[in-house]
Amino acid sequence: MSDAPTTLSTTRVTRLIKAPRAAVYRAFVDPDLVAAWMSPPTMRCHVHTFDARPGGEFRVSLTYEDPASAGLGKSSASTDSYHGRFIELVPDQKIVEVLEFETADPALQGQMTIAVLLADAPGGTEVTAVHQDLPPGLRPADNELGWTESLAKLAVLLE
Repeated sequence: MSDAPTTLSTTRVTRLIKAPRAAVYRAFVDPDLVAAWMSPPTMRCHVHTFDARPGGEFRVSLTYEDPASAGLGKSSASTDSYHGRFIELVPDQKIVEVLEFETADPALQGQMTIAVLLADAPGGTEVTAVHQDLPPGLRPADNELGWTESLAKLAVLLE
């Protein structure tokens, strides 16, 4: 058994959203809007609790819609549930949150930090989502794909 520390991964996903920063920011802090876009297209999002203020808590579940996906969930056979809290909210500029999966799997446990940065860009808003300290059981490529797909849904919602 090795005593070497586990290396935690970081991912970065960027997308141009053809909408003003205020509209994009609102989509990150309004629970109804979050439920509409914050999941890959093969999943649906349910927002259980959502208090968008520094220190405010949230709890969200993403559920696979295709029964053939049973067994892929992190929290149950078909669901990924996570909870966390908002660390920093700078209107129209930045959202920082800490979250963790609700799971018994040690490889998926631990807090991740997500920083979403919004910047003016030609034609809209550049959204950059940086995920730090991904648990070792979460493949960075899967995290990037999920966020790429979710941001594509955000673009459809706002554009």
